[in-house]
Amino acid sequence: MSETTVQKDSQYYIDLENEHGAHNYHPLPVVLEKGEGVYVWDVEGKKYFDFLSAYSAVNQGHSHPKILKALVDQAGKLALTSRAFYNDALGPYEKYVTNYFSFDKVLPMNSGAEAVETAIKLCRKWAYEKNGIAENQAVIVVCKGNFHGRTTTIISFSDDNNARDNFGPYTGGFVSIPYDDIEALEQIAKDKNVIGFLVEPIQGEAGVYTPSDDFIKKAQAICHENNMLFIADEVQTGIARTGSLLAVCGNCSCENQCEQQETYTKPDILILGKALSGGAYPVSAVLADDAIMNVIKPGQHGSTFGGNPIAAKVAMAALDVVSEENLIQNARRLGNLFRAEINKIVEKSELVNSVRGKGLLNAILINDTEESETAWNLCVALKNNGLLAKPTHGNIIRLAPPLVITEEQLMECVAIIEKTILEFVK
Repeated sequence: MSETTVQKDSQYYIDLENEHGAHNYHPLPVVLEKGEGVYVWDVEGKKYFDFLSAYSAVNQGHSHPKILKALVDQAGKLALTSRAFYNDALGPYEKYVTNYFSFDKVLPMNSGAEAVETAIKLCRKWAYEKNGIAENQAVIVVCKGNFHGRTTTIISFSDDNNARDNFGPYTGGFVSIPYDDIEALEQIAKDKNVIGFLVEPIQGEAGVYTPSDDFIKKAQAICHENNMLFIADEVQTGIARTGSLLAVCGNCSCENQCEQQETYTKPDILILGKALSGGAYPVSAVLADDAIMNVIKPGQHGSTFGGNPIAAKVAMAALDVVSEENLIQNARRLGNLFRAEINKIVEKSELVNSVRGKGLLNAILINDTEESETAWNLCVALKNNGLLAKPTHGNIIRLAPPLVITEEQLMECVAIIEKTILEFVK
Protein backbone atom coordinates (compact mmCIF):
# COMPACT_ATOMS: atom_id res chain seq x y z
CA MET A 1 0.00 0.00 0.00
CA SER A 2 1.43 3.38 -0.95
CA GLU A 3 2.05 6.16 1.54
CA THR A 4 -0.82 8.22 0.10
CA THR A 5 -3.44 5.47 0.56
CA VAL A 6 -2.62 4.65 4.20
CA GLN A 7 -5.43 5.69 6.53
CA LYS A 8 -3.60 8.07 8.84
CA ASP A 9 -5.44 7.60 12.11
CA SER A 10 -3.92 7.92 15.59
CA GLN A 11 -2.50 4.40 15.54
CA TYR A 12 -0.69 5.12 12.27
CA TYR A 13 1.26 7.99 13.88
CA ILE A 14 1.88 6.08 17.11
CA ASP A 15 3.30 3.14 15.13
CA LEU A 16 5.44 5.52 13.06
CA GLU A 17 7.03 7.01 16.18
CA ASN A 18 7.53 3.61 17.77
CA GLU A 19 9.30 2.30 14.68
CA HIS A 20 11.51 5.25 13.82
CA GLY A 21 11.92 7.27 17.01
CA ALA A 22 13.95 6.64 20.14
CA HIS A 23 11.76 5.33 22.95
CA ASN A 24 12.76 8.00 25.45
CA TYR A 25 9.16 9.03 26.24
CA HIS A 26 5.99 7.19 27.20
CA PRO A 27 3.21 9.39 25.79
CA LEU A 28 -0.46 9.10 26.56
CA PRO A 29 -2.14 7.35 23.58
CA VAL A 30 -3.45 10.47 21.86
CA VAL A 31 -2.14 12.07 18.65
CA LEU A 32 -2.67 15.83 18.50
CA GLU A 33 -2.71 17.97 15.37
CA LYS A 34 -4.20 21.33 16.40
CA GLY A 35 -4.45 23.60 19.42
CA GLU A 36 -6.21 26.84 20.28
CA GLY A 37 -6.45 28.46 23.70
CA VAL A 38 -7.14 25.74 26.28
CA TYR A 39 -8.15 23.16 23.66
CA VAL A 40 -6.31 20.62 21.51
CA TRP A 41 -7.71 18.30 18.82
CA ASP A 42 -6.52 14.85 17.81
CA VAL A 43 -6.18 13.57 14.25
CA GLU A 44 -9.69 12.13 14.39
CA GLY A 45 -11.05 15.57 15.29
CA LYS A 46 -11.87 14.92 18.96
CA LYS A 47 -11.48 18.01 21.18
CA TYR A 48 -9.79 17.92 24.60
CA PHE A 49 -9.01 20.31 27.41
CA ASP A 50 -5.22 20.51 27.75
CA PHE A 51 -4.40 20.12 31.44
CA LEU A 52 -0.65 19.76 31.02
CA SER A 53 0.18 22.88 28.96
CA ALA A 54 3.36 21.22 27.65
CA TYR A 55 4.67 21.13 31.24
CA SER A 56 3.69 24.80 31.69
CA ALA A 57 5.23 26.05 28.45
CA VAL A 58 1.83 27.00 26.98
CA ASN A 59 0.74 29.32 29.79
CA GLN A 60 -0.55 31.85 27.25
CA GLY A 61 -2.67 29.21 25.50
CA HIS A 62 -2.16 27.34 22.23
CA SER A 63 -1.65 29.37 19.06
CA HIS A 64 -1.95 32.76 20.73
CA PRO A 65 -2.41 35.23 17.85
CA LYS A 66 -0.02 37.88 19.18
CA ILE A 67 2.77 35.36 19.77
CA LEU A 68 2.18 33.68 16.41
CA LYS A 69 2.28 37.03 14.61
CA ALA A 70 5.61 37.89 16.23
CA LEU A 71 7.03 34.51 15.17
CA VAL A 72 5.77 34.62 11.58
CA ASP A 73 6.68 38.27 10.99
CA GLN A 74 10.24 37.81 12.22
CA ALA A 75 10.73 34.44 10.50
CA GLY A 76 9.89 36.10 7.19
CA LYS A 77 12.42 38.83 7.82
CA LEU A 78 15.48 37.34 9.57
CA ALA A 79 15.60 34.05 11.48
CA LEU A 80 19.22 33.57 12.54
CA THR A 81 22.53 35.40 12.42
CA SER A 82 24.38 33.57 15.21
CA ARG A 83 26.05 35.80 17.76
CA ALA A 84 28.91 36.44 15.36
CA PHE A 85 26.96 39.56 14.37
CA TYR A 86 24.54 41.96 16.04
CA ASN A 87 20.89 41.93 15.01
CA ASP A 88 18.12 44.46 15.51
CA ALA A 89 15.92 42.22 17.69
CA LEU A 90 18.24 41.00 20.45
CA GLY A 91 19.15 44.31 22.07
CA PRO A 92 15.54 45.47 22.43
CA TYR A 93 14.62 42.06 23.86
CA GLU A 94 17.48 42.16 26.36
CA LYS A 95 16.38 45.60 27.54
CA TYR A 96 12.75 44.45 27.72
CA VAL A 97 13.36 41.24 29.66
CA THR A 98 15.84 42.72 32.12
CA ASN A 99 13.44 45.56 32.90
CA TYR A 100 10.53 43.11 33.18
CA PHE A 101 12.30 41.03 35.83
CA SER A 102 14.56 43.80 37.22
CA PHE A 103 18.03 42.44 36.54
CA ASP A 104 21.03 44.11 34.93
CA LYS A 105 21.84 41.44 32.39
CA VAL A 106 20.39 38.43 30.57
CA LEU A 107 22.19 35.53 28.90
CA PRO A 108 19.84 34.05 26.28
CA MET A 109 19.72 30.31 25.60
CA ASN A 110 17.19 27.88 24.10
CA SER A 111 16.11 25.07 26.43
CA GLY A 112 15.54 24.92 30.17
CA ALA A 113 18.36 22.43 30.67
CA GLU A 114 20.77 24.71 28.78
CA ALA A 115 19.75 27.57 31.04
CA VAL A 116 20.40 25.48 34.17
CA GLU A 117 23.82 24.49 32.83
CA THR A 118 24.51 28.15 32.13
CA ALA A 119 23.58 29.12 35.70
CA ILE A 120 25.87 26.41 37.10
CA LYS A 121 28.79 27.65 35.02
CA LEU A 122 28.07 31.26 35.95
CA CYS A 123 27.92 30.44 39.66
CA ARG A 124 31.20 28.53 39.55
CA LYS A 125 33.03 31.21 37.60
CA TRP A 126 31.80 33.88 40.03
CA ALA A 127 33.02 31.75 42.95
CA TYR A 128 36.53 31.36 41.55
CA GLU A 129 36.99 34.92 40.29
CA LYS A 130 35.01 36.94 42.84
CA ASN A 131 34.69 34.76 45.93
CA GLY A 132 38.23 33.43 46.34
CA ILE A 133 37.34 29.73 46.06
CA ALA A 134 40.23 27.46 45.04
CA GLU A 135 39.98 26.12 41.52
CA ASN A 136 37.81 22.99 41.12
CA GLN A 137 36.70 23.09 44.77
CA ALA A 138 33.34 24.85 44.37
CA VAL A 139 30.24 23.01 45.59
CA ILE A 140 26.63 23.80 44.70
CA VAL A 141 23.79 22.64 46.96
CA VAL A 142 20.74 21.03 45.34
CA CYS A 143 17.63 19.35 46.74
CA LYS A 144 16.51 15.75 46.75
CA GLY A 145 13.63 15.20 44.37
CA ASN A 146 14.90 17.94 42.05
CA PHE A 147 14.30 18.03 38.32
CA HIS A 148 16.51 20.49 36.47
CA GLY A 149 16.87 18.61 33.19
CA ARG A 150 18.58 15.53 31.79
CA THR A 151 22.05 16.61 30.66
CA THR A 152 25.02 14.67 31.99
CA THR A 153 25.86 17.31 34.59
CA ILE A 154 22.28 17.66 35.78
CA ILE A 155 21.58 13.94 36.15
CA SER A 156 24.77 13.73 38.19
CA PHE A 157 22.91 15.35 41.09
CA SER A 158 19.52 13.77 40.40
CA ASP A 159 18.08 11.05 42.61
CA ASP A 160 15.76 9.86 39.84
CA ASN A 161 17.34 6.49 39.12
CA ASN A 162 15.55 6.14 35.80
CA ALA A 163 17.16 9.34 34.53
CA ARG A 164 20.54 8.61 36.14
CA ASP A 165 21.36 4.91 35.94
CA ASN A 166 23.97 3.79 33.40
CA PHE A 167 24.80 7.31 32.23
CA GLY A 168 27.97 7.72 34.33
CA PRO A 169 30.66 8.69 35.07
CA TYR A 170 28.97 11.58 36.80
CA THR A 171 30.00 15.18 37.32
CA GLY A 172 31.10 16.18 40.81
CA GLY A 173 30.73 19.45 42.67
CA PHE A 174 27.22 19.02 44.05
CA VAL A 175 25.73 18.04 47.39
CA SER A 176 22.07 17.17 47.93
CA ILE A 177 19.92 18.03 50.94
CA PRO A 178 16.24 17.31 51.65
CA TYR A 179 13.83 19.76 50.04
CA ASP A 180 12.27 22.31 52.40
CA ASP A 181 14.92 21.62 55.07
CA ILE A 182 16.35 24.93 56.27
CA GLU A 183 18.43 23.30 59.02
CA ALA A 184 20.18 21.10 56.46
CA LEU A 185 20.96 24.15 54.33
CA GLU A 186 22.28 26.06 57.34
CA GLN A 187 24.58 23.17 58.20
CA ILE A 188 26.02 22.64 54.72
CA ALA A 189 26.46 26.39 54.19
CA LYS A 190 29.20 26.38 56.87
CA ASP A 191 31.54 24.76 54.33
CA LYS A 192 33.48 27.63 52.73
CA ASN A 193 33.57 25.80 49.39
CA VAL A 194 29.77 25.82 49.12
CA ILE A 195 29.06 28.66 46.72
CA GLY A 196 25.42 28.38 45.65
CA PHE A 197 21.99 26.89 46.24
CA LEU A 198 20.07 25.73 43.14
CA VAL A 199 16.40 25.19 43.92
CA GLU A 200 12.94 24.97 42.38
CA PRO A 201 10.50 27.16 44.39
CA ILE A 202 7.98 24.37 43.80
CA GLN A 203 9.15 20.94 42.68
CA GLY A 204 6.88 20.36 39.68
CA GLU A 205 8.20 17.05 38.38
CA ALA A 206 8.33 15.67 41.91
CA GLY A 207 4.55 16.02 42.06
CA VAL A 208 3.99 19.75 42.68
CA TYR A 209 5.70 19.55 46.04
CA THR A 210 5.14 22.99 47.61
CA PRO A 211 7.50 23.93 50.47
CA SER A 212 6.80 25.83 53.67
CA ASP A 213 5.73 29.44 53.17
CA ASP A 214 9.01 30.84 54.52
CA PHE A 215 11.39 28.32 52.93
CA ILE A 216 12.47 30.43 49.97
CA LYS A 217 12.97 33.62 51.97
CA LYS A 218 14.97 31.80 54.67
CA ALA A 219 17.05 30.00 52.04
CA GLN A 220 17.94 33.29 50.38
CA ALA A 221 18.97 34.75 53.75
CA ILE A 222 21.23 31.78 54.50
CA CYS A 223 22.85 32.11 51.09
CA HIS A 224 23.60 35.79 51.59
CA GLU A 225 24.87 35.27 55.15
CA ASN A 226 27.37 32.73 53.81
CA ASN A 227 28.39 34.49 50.58
CA MET A 228 26.52 31.97 48.42
CA LEU A 229 24.40 32.62 45.35
CA PHE A 230 20.68 31.88 45.54
CA ILE A 231 19.73 30.34 42.19
CA ALA A 232 16.02 29.94 41.40
CA ASP A 233 15.04 27.47 38.68
CA GLU A 234 11.71 28.91 37.52
CA VAL A 235 11.62 27.13 34.17
CA GLN A 236 8.32 25.46 35.09
CA THR A 237 7.01 27.65 37.92
CA GLY A 238 7.76 31.08 36.42
CA ILE A 239 5.78 33.42 34.17
CA ALA A 240 2.47 33.57 36.11
CA ARG A 241 1.91 29.81 36.55
CA THR A 242 1.67 29.90 40.35
CA GLY A 243 -0.42 33.05 40.65
CA SER A 244 2.51 35.46 40.74
CA LEU A 245 5.02 36.40 38.06
CA LEU A 246 7.58 34.13 39.73
CA ALA A 247 7.00 31.48 42.36
CA VAL A 248 9.53 33.28 44.58
CA CYS A 249 7.17 36.27 44.55
CA GLY A 250 4.87 34.70 47.11
CA ASN A 251 1.27 35.94 47.02
CA CYS A 252 1.82 39.45 45.76
CA SER A 253 -0.91 41.27 43.85
CA CYS A 254 1.20 43.01 41.22
CA GLU A 255 1.00 42.43 37.48
CA ASN A 256 4.69 41.92 36.78
CA GLN A 257 7.09 44.05 38.79
CA CYS A 258 7.04 41.77 41.82
CA GLU A 259 10.34 43.06 43.19
CA GLN A 260 8.36 46.04 44.53
CA GLN A 261 6.46 43.77 46.89
CA GLU A 262 7.61 42.87 50.38
CA THR A 263 6.99 39.19 49.62
CA TYR A 264 9.46 39.15 46.72
CA THR A 265 12.62 37.12 47.21
CA LYS A 266 14.95 38.16 44.41
CA PRO A 267 17.29 35.41 43.27
CA ASP A 268 20.93 36.15 42.54
CA ILE A 269 20.48 34.08 39.39
CA LEU A 270 17.07 33.50 37.80
CA ILE A 271 16.50 30.68 35.31
CA LEU A 272 13.56 30.93 32.89
CA GLY A 273 12.27 28.89 29.96
CA LYS A 274 9.07 27.20 28.76
CA ALA A 275 6.41 29.94 29.00
CA LEU A 276 9.01 32.59 28.15
CA SER A 277 7.94 31.87 24.57
CA GLY A 278 4.37 30.76 25.23
CA GLY A 279 5.41 27.37 23.89
CA ALA A 280 5.76 28.71 20.35
CA TYR A 281 9.55 28.46 20.10
CA PRO A 282 12.49 27.26 22.26
CA VAL A 283 13.53 30.22 24.40
CA SER A 284 15.27 30.24 27.77
CA ALA A 285 17.19 32.82 29.74
CA VAL A 286 19.49 33.31 32.70
CA LEU A 287 19.25 36.67 34.46
CA ALA A 288 21.66 38.18 36.97
CA ASP A 289 23.07 41.55 37.97
CA ASP A 290 26.39 42.90 36.69
CA ALA A 291 28.46 41.76 39.68
CA ILE A 292 27.70 38.17 38.70
CA MET A 293 27.05 38.21 34.95
CA ASN A 294 30.13 40.23 34.06
CA VAL A 295 32.44 37.31 34.90
CA ILE A 296 31.43 35.82 31.53
CA LYS A 297 33.71 37.05 28.75
CA PRO A 298 33.64 36.50 24.96
CA GLY A 299 34.18 32.88 23.96
CA GLN A 300 33.52 31.49 27.42
CA HIS A 301 29.87 30.52 26.88
CA GLY A 302 27.40 30.68 24.05
CA SER A 303 24.88 29.09 21.69
CA THR A 304 24.43 29.36 17.93
CA PHE A 305 20.67 29.78 18.33
CA GLY A 306 20.67 31.56 21.69
CA GLY A 307 19.29 35.08 21.34
CA ASN A 308 18.20 34.62 17.73
CA PRO A 309 15.82 37.23 16.30
CA ILE A 310 12.76 34.97 16.28
CA ALA A 311 13.29 34.02 19.92
CA ALA A 312 13.68 37.67 20.89
CA LYS A 313 10.45 38.78 19.22
CA VAL A 314 8.46 35.78 20.44
CA ALA A 315 9.59 36.21 24.06
CA MET A 316 8.62 39.87 24.13
CA ALA A 317 5.18 39.06 22.73
CA ALA A 318 4.73 36.22 25.21
CA LEU A 319 5.56 38.46 28.17
CA ASP A 320 3.29 41.17 26.80
CA VAL A 321 0.41 38.68 26.85
CA VAL A 322 1.04 37.85 30.52
CA SER A 323 0.62 41.51 31.47
CA GLU A 324 -2.08 42.50 29.01
CA GLU A 325 -4.38 39.56 29.78
CA ASN A 326 -3.85 39.55 33.58
CA LEU A 327 -2.73 35.93 33.59
CA ILE A 328 -1.16 36.26 37.04
CA GLN A 329 -4.42 37.27 38.62
CA ASN A 330 -6.37 34.65 36.66
CA ALA A 331 -4.02 31.88 37.77
CA ARG A 332 -4.28 32.94 41.41
CA ARG A 333 -8.07 33.27 41.48
CA LEU A 334 -8.86 30.13 39.50
CA GLY A 335 -6.18 28.14 41.30
CA ASN A 336 -7.90 28.80 44.62
CA LEU A 337 -11.23 27.85 43.10
CA PHE A 338 -9.83 24.69 41.53
CA ARG A 339 -8.32 23.35 44.77
CA ALA A 340 -11.54 24.11 46.65
CA GLU A 341 -13.56 22.17 44.07
CA ILE A 342 -11.15 19.23 43.94
CA ASN A 343 -11.21 19.01 47.74
CA LYS A 344 -14.96 18.41 47.46
CA ILE A 345 -14.20 15.46 45.18
CA VAL A 346 -11.59 14.16 47.62
CA GLU A 347 -14.30 13.98 50.27
CA LYS A 348 -16.46 11.84 47.96
CA SER A 349 -13.85 9.34 46.80
CA GLU A 350 -11.24 7.11 48.39
CA LEU A 351 -9.34 7.07 45.10
CA VAL A 352 -7.82 10.52 45.72
CA ASN A 353 -5.96 11.35 48.93
CA SER A 354 -5.51 15.11 48.47
CA VAL A 355 -4.84 18.01 46.14
CA ARG A 356 -1.91 20.39 46.47
CA GLY A 357 -0.38 23.23 44.54
CA LYS A 358 -0.32 26.96 43.97
CA GLY A 359 -2.02 29.04 41.32
CA LEU A 360 -2.79 26.79 38.37
CA LEU A 361 0.06 24.36 39.08
CA ASN A 362 -1.64 21.56 41.01
CA ALA A 363 -1.53 17.82 41.56
CA ILE A 364 -3.85 15.18 42.93
CA LEU A 365 -2.37 12.33 44.96
CA ILE A 366 -3.79 8.95 44.06
CA ASN A 367 -4.46 6.44 46.82
CA ASP A 368 -2.07 3.79 45.52
CA THR A 369 1.65 3.02 45.34
CA GLU A 370 4.15 4.66 42.98
CA GLU A 371 4.59 1.28 41.30
CA SER A 372 0.89 0.94 40.47
CA GLU A 373 -0.70 1.87 37.13
CA THR A 374 -3.72 3.51 38.76
CA ALA A 375 -2.70 7.11 37.97
CA TRP A 376 -1.86 6.18 34.37
CA ASN A 377 -5.15 4.38 33.89
CA LEU A 378 -7.00 7.32 35.42
CA CYS A 379 -5.30 9.66 32.94
CA VAL A 380 -6.42 7.38 30.10
CA ALA A 381 -9.97 7.58 31.48
CA LEU A 382 -9.69 11.38 31.67
CA LYS A 383 -8.55 11.40 28.05
CA ASN A 384 -11.57 9.36 27.04
CA ASN A 385 -13.73 11.96 28.78
CA GLY A 386 -12.05 14.89 27.03
CA LEU A 387 -9.28 16.07 29.36
CA LEU A 388 -5.53 15.48 28.96
CA ALA A 389 -3.23 15.13 31.98
CA LYS A 390 -0.18 13.00 32.77
CA PRO A 391 1.06 11.12 35.85
CA THR A 392 4.34 11.83 37.56
CA HIS A 393 6.06 9.61 40.10
CA GLY A 394 3.54 6.83 39.56
CA ASN A 395 0.73 7.93 41.86
CA ILE A 396 0.52 11.68 41.27
CA ILE A 397 -1.33 13.48 38.46
CA ARG A 398 -0.23 17.01 37.60
CA LEU A 399 -3.04 19.37 36.55
CA ALA A 400 -1.90 22.56 34.84
CA PRO A 401 -4.18 24.14 32.21
CA PRO A 402 -3.21 27.17 30.11
CA LEU A 403 -3.62 30.33 32.17
CA VAL A 404 -6.08 31.79 29.68
CA ILE A 405 -8.72 29.34 30.94
CA THR A 406 -12.00 30.91 32.04
CA GLU A 407 -13.99 30.09 35.17
CA GLU A 408 -16.68 28.46 33.05
CA GLN A 409 -14.13 26.26 31.30
CA LEU A 410 -12.46 25.40 34.60
CA MET A 411 -15.75 24.27 36.13
CA GLU A 412 -16.42 22.14 33.05
CA CYS A 413 -13.06 20.49 33.64
CA VAL A 414 -13.82 19.97 37.32
CA ALA A 415 -17.01 18.17 36.25
CA ILE A 416 -14.97 15.91 33.93
CA ILE A 417 -12.48 15.14 36.69
CA GLU A 418 -15.27 14.39 39.19
CA LYS A 419 -17.16 12.14 36.75
CA THR A 420 -13.97 10.25 35.87
CA ILE A 421 -12.85 9.73 39.46
CA LEU A 422 -16.26 8.69 40.77
CA GLU A 423 -16.80 6.23 37.92
CA PHE A 424 -13.24 4.89 37.88
CA VAL A 425 -12.64 1.23 38.70
CA LYS A 426 -9.07 0.13 39.43
